[in-house]
Amino acid sequence: MHLDELISMVRRLPPARQQEVIDFAAFLEQRYAAKNNQQQTDWPEEDFKAMSAEQAMRGIEDEPELYSDEDIKEHWQ
Repeated sequence: MHLDELISMVRRLPPARQQEVIDFAAFLEQRYAAKNNQQQTDWPEEDFKAMSAEQAMRGIEDEPELYSDEDIKEHWQ
């Protein structure tokens, strides 16, 4: 069924039934919009891990180095 056919059918209905169609369309819109929003927040695990690592390391290159290579070498006595 095409949109034009649907509009034609709705126009032939009495006003009270037209309102029912509008209410049902609004219900469907709300129902599926909620599902689409939920799907958008569900990240694939691989993407989430990559984003998490990127966020954790963000700005690290701008931090001063606190230790030198000499600091991490083990000294044996």
